[in-house]
Amino acid sequence: MFPFTFPAMTKPGSAAGFAVLALTGILGIASPRAEEIKPATAMPKTIAPGRLGHATFAGGCFWCMESPFFKIAGVIDVLPGYSGGETANPSYEDVSSGTTGHAESVDITYDPSKASYSTLLEAYWRSLDPTDAGGQFADRGTQYRPAIFYRNAEQKRLAEESKARLAASKKYLKPIVVEITAFKAFYVAEEEHRHYAKRNPVRYHAYRAGSGREGFIAKNYGIDLPEAPVIPVNRDNDGVEEATAMAPEPKYVKPADNDLKITLTSEQYKVTQQCGTEKPFDNAYWDNHKEGLYVDVVTGEPLFSSKDKFNSGTGWPSFTRPLDPGHVKKATDESHGMQRDEVRSKIGDSHLGHVFTDGPAPTGLRYCINSASLKFIPKENLAKEGYGEYAKLFEGVAKH
Repeated sequence: MFPFTFPAMTKPGSAAGFAVLALTGILGIASPRAEEIKPATAMPKTIAPGRLGHATFAGGCFWCMESPFFKIAGVIDVLPGYSGGETANPSYEDVSSGTTGHAESVDITYDPSKASYSTLLEAYWRSLDPTDAGGQFADRGTQYRPAIFYRNAEQKRLAEESKARLAASKKYLKPIVVEITAFKAFYVAEEEHRHYAKRNPVRYHAYRAGSGREGFIAKNYGIDLPEAPVIPVNRDNDGVEEATAMAPEPKYVKPADNDLKITLTSEQYKVTQQCGTEKPFDNAYWDNHKEGLYVDVVTGEPLFSSKDKFNSGTGWPSFTRPLDPGHVKKATDESHGMQRDEVRSKIGDSHLGHVFTDGPAPTGLRYCINSASLKFIPKENLAKEGYGEYAKLFEGVAKH
C-alpha cells in the first residue's frame, strides 16, 4: 500500500508519493477489485436483526484507522473501504488517483446497546490530525481527507457537538477542519487491506511511525492509540434512530449486505446471496433427525418442518413441502445448461435450493435445500427462540 521511504513514507497515489517500490515488491500484494469478505466474528445474540449500528469515518490511511476502534467494547468489526464520492464500486487504484471523490474510510459495525456513537467519536478524534483537511500526515490529497459521514440526524448532531467541544478545548492551535457530511455509500476495500494491522504488524507499525501519525498522536495524547473515554449508552447517543411508535418493526428483516458479510459464514453468504451450492453429505442438516423447524438463516422466516423432511439419498436436506407456502417463492433457474425451479425465501430473498417432482407422497415434490441457508430450531427451543406458535405441531410426534 506504500513504499518504504523515510522520512516521508507515503503510499502510491498520494500527492506527495514517491513510488520507489511496487506494491507487489515489499508488500507482496495486488489490488483487484473487492471480492467476498469473510466474516471476522459472529453477531452477538443480544442484537436483534437490523439493529446493528454503523459509523463511517475517514482519517487518512484506512490501515491506521482500524486499530483504535477494535479497542472499544461493543465493536463487532471494522472494515476498510471507500466513501464520500460518486464512483460506484471503485478499486484501490481508482481511489488512489484522487479522481473518484472517495476518501479512504472505515465502516464500524457495533452493538448500539454496548457502545455509544459518542464513544466512537472520542476514539476518532484521538486517531488523526483534525486540523489538516488536505490529507493526513504523509498521505496527501482528497482521497486522504478526514471526514465524518453521518447516517442519520442523531449522528449528525453528535458529530457536530463533539467537534465543537474539541474546538472549544483549545487542544490544537489550528482550527478543527474535519468535514461532517451525509453518508452516501460505503464500498468495502479489497481483501488484502482488511485488518492489515493484525495480519502484517511489522509493516503496519513501520508505516504508522514513518508516516508521522504515531508521533503526532503520542505528542498530543502522551501515547499512541490512546484509550477513548467510554460514554455510557443512552437512547440519545447510540447513533441509531428510534422507530416510530406508529410503525412497529417487522418480525423478519433482512440485514444490510455488509452486515451479512459479518454475521454469516463464507459458505452461508455464498449460498444465500450468490446462489451457491454446498457439498452433499457434508453439511449440517442432511442427516439431522431431530424434531423442529428450519428457518431462513438470514431473516429467521420459518420455512420447513421436520415433519415434512425425508431421506432423499441426495446428501442435502429434503422436504415434501414448505411449512408455510407464503414464506417461499419460486424462480426459474437456467444456470449450468438446465432449467430448474429455484426456491427462495420471500422476505430475505435467500437462495435456498430447488424443487423437483420426484418426491414421495403426499405431494410428489422434493424441496432440495442447502443446509447453509437454514438454521434449525429444536422443538424444545421453539418458545425461547420466538416460534412458540409452532410448538403444537410437534405434540406427540415421534422421531423419524
